[in-house]
Amino acid sequence: MIHLHKVRVSFLLIFCFFTLLTGTLFAQPPAGYYNNAEGLKGQELQLALYNIIKGHTSRTYGDLWTDFQSTDKTQNGKVWDMYSDVPGGTPAYEYTFGSDQCGNYNGEGDCYNREHSWPKSWFNDATPMYTELFHLVPTDGYVNGKRSNYPFGEVGNASWTSTNGSKVGSCDFPGYSGTVFEPIDEYKGDFARGYFYMATRYQNVIAGWENYDSNGDAVMNGTSYPAFEVWTVNLLLAWHTSDPVSAKEIARNNAVYGIQHNRNPYIDHPEYAAYVWDPNVGTDELSIMQAKLTVWPVPAKTKVNFMLENYKTDGIYKVTITDISGRELSEQQIETDASNVIENFENLHSGFYLLIVTDKGKTIASAKLMKN
Repeated sequence: MIHLHKVRVSFLLIFCFFTLLTGTLFAQPPAGYYNNAEGLKGQELQLALYNIIKGHTSRTYGDLWTDFQSTDKTQNGKVWDMYSDVPGGTPAYEYTFGSDQCGNYNGEGDCYNREHSWPKSWFNDATPMYTELFHLVPTDGYVNGKRSNYPFGEVGNASWTSTNGSKVGSCDFPGYSGTVFEPIDEYKGDFARGYFYMATRYQNVIAGWENYDSNGDAVMNGTSYPAFEVWTVNLLLAWHTSDPVSAKEIARNNAVYGIQHNRNPYIDHPEYAAYVWDPNVGTDELSIMQAKLTVWPVPAKTKVNFMLENYKTDGIYKVTITDISGRELSEQQIETDASNVIENFENLHSGFYLLIVTDKGKTIASAKLMKN
């Protein structure tokens, strides 16, 4: 049995869900969204995913200020800035949407702006990449400037460190020794999956980006596949593994889908990263790909049944319930793939939630819950 903390979900959010069904709250992919990717690996899988996610609805640069209020809002309604956030702690500063937009800045904590985590100089400021939400995030303007257009990497000797521990300095990750920017560990996977998305969504043009910028040249190898230099592939896969998909990313993926009408496959299916870029991918990832999570009834009033099928584990997997902002409400340890029940579901207020299944740090499956 699992005990849930009581939470509040405003009637405004509930109203918005029903009136903006195609909007940002729990926008879900159509049934069979990834059917054409089943059973594929390597370049064939990358191409299949490209054909699934291409042709998204482009935004204007000005739209992003408003979009961030749906895609990057913390539990307390502030800007979710991965360059200043301190997970589990108190950041040195926080930003209010709108009123704290940059502007000029002289140091950290002055204002936030629109960070191209895949630097815009790497694709020559071209559209639609320039306003692509899967790599654009709100960040502190000063830290954004310090990041410049350096590659992501792991810093040996830092020449500068932000208030949350993000660093600039020489890279000590094998294969590259130039200047890099290193985000904190809690967000490395977020950025890695954003890069996997960019190399997939723009696989038809990425081969031409290598020579626009020397820092981009250090990351890309001038091909559509694998698109990245060997050291970059190794770094991104390491970050993808060490920092698994979080509830924050799942909520953001759903929000972006409601705006752009496409998804990041590497959030929905973390195993795809290994299938595309790791030729030695094995049966563990295949098992994850075939996992099926079923929940009933939807909506539910007093309890929820769930079943995880087509997945075997040699240990115990974890079931977590979060609210729509990604805030964890409860967790439960499961030993079998038999039908399970979440008790005390009646303690939740009416609203929408996520059920997320993880095993050894990997997200196996997720499903939407609704409490009436």
